[in-house]
Amino acid sequence: MSTHTEHQAPQGREPLDVNDPRLSRFDIVEEGARRDDIEIVHYEPQVVPGTKAERRLTRLVSGMFLLTGLASTAFLVIYIWWPWEWKAGRGGDKYYTPLLGLTLGVALLGIGFGILTWGKKLLPKEVSIQDRHDQPSSPDDRKITGATMLYLADEMGVRRRPLLGISLLAGLAPVGAVVAAPLVGGLISDPHRDNQMFTTGFAPAEGGKQIRLVREDGRPVRPADISAGGQITVFPGIEHGVSNKHADSPTLLIHMREDDARDSRANNARVGHGDYMWGNYAAFSKICTHAGCPASLYEQQTNRLLCPCHQSQFQITDNARPIFGPASRRLPQLPIEVDAEGFFVAKSDYTETIGPDFWERP
Repeated sequence: MSTHTEHQAPQGREPLDVNDPRLSRFDIVEEGARRDDIEIVHYEPQVVPGTKAERRLTRLVSGMFLLTGLASTAFLVIYIWWPWEWKAGRGGDKYYTPLLGLTLGVALLGIGFGILTWGKKLLPKEVSIQDRHDQPSSPDDRKITGATMLYLADEMGVRRRPLLGISLLAGLAPVGAVVAAPLVGGLISDPHRDNQMFTTGFAPAEGGKQIRLVREDGRPVRPADISAGGQITVFPGIEHGVSNKHADSPTLLIHMREDDARDSRANNARVGHGDYMWGNYAAFSKICTHAGCPASLYEQQTNRLLCPCHQSQFQITDNARPIFGPASRRLPQLPIEVDAEGFFVAKSDYTETIGPDFWERP
């Protein structure tokens, strides 16, 4: 059974007294609409209060809101307690980001479908026609506005259907916590403990032992291995140094020509990197600071290093400063020297973070 009301505007009708206690709230709403040149021509409840259909829809919408609450709570639990640090092998960290995306997606879908179902199935259908105009608000207009808002609250059925209100609160409260989680997450668990974002495979070993620069096959590199104007990719000479376990460590070792090396040393000294080079040799991270691609195309004549992914270019003789493309931060330089056996070693780890990282700024 359904009920509906058809309203036709009487011609020449005198305005009603909105303070008349005999008027219902809908009468006041309808009067206010007419005063604002809005005619409600059709108003029809979609479900009859107290019927099985209403209860079924109420449970459906409430279930969606509660699903939102559960998914949001799961997001918070995963965000705070799930192991997120990268580890070699099949660690639980591999599921950290996918689980965050899954739970947040379910939460947003739950609240979205819940609101849509509430609006499409539980709220009355209404067709109104309005002539737009601008007028100052009178006391009666304010009375009508208040009654309209209260009437809308009644029509939403939260009082008559308390399960909806409870489920909406239970669903939205965790969503609010999800929004705040990234802002307070660092207070719960320090994402930078143990300097994970600040160390590479070139960090000195136990006892301060310096790490050698090695080729892909593990052979250490001597200065004589690179001709003037040439370059090779080197890795930290440690266990798994050439594997993805140290994917942030690939480095480009460049042998500059005499004039180019002189310019490079002068520019290094200008930014406090005066002792980063060894002779005419310099080493720069191979990880592009734009999106982490391998910047490995070296132009000998221009001393530019190109990233093939998005065409960023870095001027090697000027601290690997970006001069073209989307990259906005220079490539970090690795301080190098030659050990007693004549092999290149890292004097220290990189003093700047590798790749785009979390603070990339335009």
